[in-house]
Amino acid sequence: MNIFDLKISITPLLCLIAASSVAQTNSPSTPPAAAKAHVLVLGTFHMANPGRDVLNMQVDDMLAPKRQGEIEQFVAALEQFRPTKIAVEVEPANKEFAQRYQDYLAGKYSLKAGEVDQIGLRMAKRLGHKQVYPINIMADFPFEAMQAFVQKHHQEQILNDDFATTQKELDIWLKILKEGTVGQTLVAINRDDEVRDGQAVYMDFARFAGDGEYPGPDLLAAWYGRNARIFGNLRNVIDSPNDRVLVIYGSGHEFWLQQNVLQSKDLVLERLADYVH
Repeated sequence: MNIFDLKISITPLLCLIAASSVAQTNSPSTPPAAAKAHVLVLGTFHMANPGRDVLNMQVDDMLAPKRQGEIEQFVAALEQFRPTKIAVEVEPANKEFAQRYQDYLAGKYSLKAGEVDQIGLRMAKRLGHKQVYPINIMADFPFEAMQAFVQKHHQEQILNDDFATTQKELDIWLKILKEGTVGQTLVAINRDDEVRDGQAVYMDFARFAGDGEYPGPDLLAAWYGRNARIFGNLRNVIDSPNDRVLVIYGSGHEFWLQQNVLQSKDLVLERLADYVH
C-alpha cells in the first residue's frame, strides 16, 4: 500500500470521528441533580431538668432574664438555617401540644423552661410557622436486664467506667453553661467529636453478652429501634425536596438521627456549626 492509498483509507475514519465529536457536543447535557430536603439535627441538654435519663445534667433556671437573652440570641443565629418546618421531642398523640402552640401564637401561653418551648416554639413563632411537628415515640429501654447481667458476671467496674465517662462529658457541658452561655453550650454539645464520643459509650454496652445472653446488644437494638421509629415520623414530616427541617432533640438521640439522614439518598444533613459559632 502506498501513501496515497493510506490517505484514502483514513479519510472515512476521520469523518466518522468528526461526526461523533459533533454528536457528543450536540447531545443533551447531564440532567441536574434532583433537589434534596435539608435536615439539621440540634442535640440539646434538657433545659427543664426532667430527670428522665440514667444520668442527668442539672441546669439553672432557663427562665431567668440572663438565660432568656442567651436563648433569644441563639435562636436568632440559628434562623440562618431558614427552617421551613420544626420537629420536636413530643409524641404525635399529644393533643395538648398542638393547642399549646396555637395559644402561644395568640398570646395565651407563656413558654416553659424546656427546650421544646424555648427553642422550638420560640423559633416557629419568629418564622411565622403555622404548626410545630411532634415526632417522638417512647419505647422500652431494658437497662435493668443489662444491669442484672453486669452484677451476675461481676462487671460493675466496666459499667461504672462507662458512666464516669458520660458524667465527665456532662460536667464539661455544665461548666461551659455556668461560665458561658446557652448558645456556647449547645455548640459544644453538637460538635462532631462530642456526638461520636457520646455514641461510643452506648456501643460499649455490646460487651455485656455471653452464655447465650445478650442484654447489652438487646439494649442497643431497642435504642436504635426507637430512633428508627422517630426517624420514620420525621420522614412523614418531609413532603417536599424544598423542605428544610430543624429537629430539636435530646443529645443522646443525635448520632442515630444524623446517621439516618446521612444514609438517605434524598436528604442532606446540615450542621449547627455552619450557622452558630
